[in-house]
Formats: sequence, C-alpha cells, structure tokens
Amino acid sequence: MLTAIIVLAAVGLALASVLALATQIGVALIQRAFPPQGRMVDVAGAQPHVVELGPRDDAAGPPVVMLHGASSNLRAMQPLGERIARTRRVILIDRPGHGWSTREHVADSTPAVQGRMIVEALTKIGVDRAIVVAHSWAGALALRIALDHPKRVAGLVLLAPVAYPWRGGAGRYNDVISTPLIGPLLAHTITLPLGLLVANLGASGVFAPQPMPDDFVRDSATLLLLRPREFIANARDLVTLKAAVVEQAPRYAEIKAPVSIISGDVDKTVTTGIHSRLLAATVPQAKLIVLPDVGHMVQYAAPDLVTSEIEAMAGRMTRPMVTAP
Repeated sequence: MLTAIIVLAAVGLALASVLALATQIGVALIQRAFPPQGRMVDVAGAQPHVVELGPRDDAAGPPVVMLHGASSNLRAMQPLGERIARTRRVILIDRPGHGWSTREHVADSTPAVQGRMIVEALTKIGVDRAIVVAHSWAGALALRIALDHPKRVAGLVLLAPVAYPWRGGAGRYNDVISTPLIGPLLAHTITLPLGLLVANLGASGVFAPQPMPDDFVRDSATLLLLRPREFIANARDLVTLKAAVVEQAPRYAEIKAPVSIISGDVDKTVTTGIHSRLLAATVPQAKLIVLPDVGHMVQYAAPDLVTSEIEAMAGRMTRPMVTAP
C-alpha cells in the first residue's frame, strides 16, 4: 500500500513538472507572439502599459482614455480606439496586472486601488482631464475614478458596466485560483494547457447572441490571460469586485460628470437590469441606451453608435458658450 502511494506521488510530481515546464514554454511563445505596443509608466505599486493613438490637439477637447474589462487587455478596446483616434487623442491602458501592465501585489485588485494607479499614470503622461470609456469590470473602475478624482473626469461612457452587487459569486474557478498555494499551483501547471483548448469557446460565449469576430482571440491577444501571473490577478479582481461595488455604490449620486451608458438587453455576463438601469436612475447626468437583442460586447455589436456617443460627449466639452445678445 505504501509503495503504491509513493509511486502515485512520484507520477503526480512528474506530471506537475512536465505541465509546469510546458507552461513556461507556452508563456514564452505567447509573449513573443503578442509583444507590448506602447510604453511602461512607473507608478506606486505598478507599471501600467500605455498605448497612445491619434493627434495631440488640445483644441479637439480632452483625450479619451479606454479601459478594458476582466479576462482581457487593452487590445480588446483597440478597434474602438482606432476609430476615435481619427480625430482625437486616445489612450489605451492595460489595467494593472493585465496585458503588459504589472502590479507588485496581487491584492491590489479593487477599483479604488487601480483607479489611483491609472490616475497617477495619466498625470505622468500629461493628461489632467479625460473622457473615460470603460467596458464591463472597468465600469466600476471608471465610476470609482469619477468619485475619488472628480476633477480628472470630463465625462464617462460606460459599456455594459458593472456597477452594483449581483446574486452569487464570481465563479468557482476564480475562487480556487485566488486561494493561496492551490491557486498558484494550478495556474503554473494546468491553466495554460486547458485554456488553449477552450479559449475560442469562452470568448464566443461573451459575444452571444452576436457572433464573435473572426480571429478575435488572436487580434485581442486574449491568450496573454493564460500566463500564471495574469490569470491569478484576473481571478483576484473578479473575486473582490462584489464587495468593492457594495462599498462604492451608495456614492454614485455624487457623480457630477455627464455619463452615457450603453448596454445590451440580452447581456448574460453583466445583467442590464441590475447594473445599467439602476445606475442611470441614480447618477444625476446619466443617459441610458439599451440595445435590443445585443449581448455583452456592445462596442463590437454597435461600433458606430458607441463611436457617436463618445464623439457627442467630446463635443460637449469643446462646444463654445453661446451668450444672449
């Protein structure tokens, strides 16, 4: 009996070693395939990766900062950013711990902490005030920036945003990956091999009922998520988000900036009735657009509409004052 246990333990250790080696090789290949596109900015506790697009024309109004959601990176927002960059300065940011951004502590997972890091990064690249466009998880982040740094936010355009607590948790696998010892062990052995098998299926589910664009997983560098340090950071972000929105939601009526909210009425990832409708009824200067038969990825399902809303928001900032004769 003891011999059998020793043999099984040896086999398990050998298998884990092989998987760990395969993960290291896979990480190297993924990072070679999807290198950073911008520059790193040093802030307290993190190094955000920032990509800038478009003209730096102050007369065009405040720049547009784009923040991606969970299980993602700045490339998921880049097609929208490139549209806006035809006429305006656009700043794409990998949230701390995602894409090519780093963060020193995995526990720095809340909108409050990441908001402080992003504002510090914007200061360092010379952006004092911006329109913030945020998708999904980053909706809570953008709202937190507007609460904690109101002078830095000219307006918010929120795409299928998370804003309020929901029933249930963030998924059992996120709970497990966030667990000390067990989570890192899994992240460094089986996450990448299994993730490669289900990446397309998982991404297509977020787009439903719309079809996922061809080559989205490649074009959005989604596979960067499968690296252990990012997978753990992403899980931690999701696990701690509910408590974070419970804490900040009572303050939403304090937001003075104009807010445009665009959501799909069949979003199964972030339910519009729980988040967007209540947020629109709470924030003083809020406008809500609910798209029929549209799921979670509204910036892909209705890019023209989303672009026009961002342009309209920017136009409000640059329109000259008209005085009565």
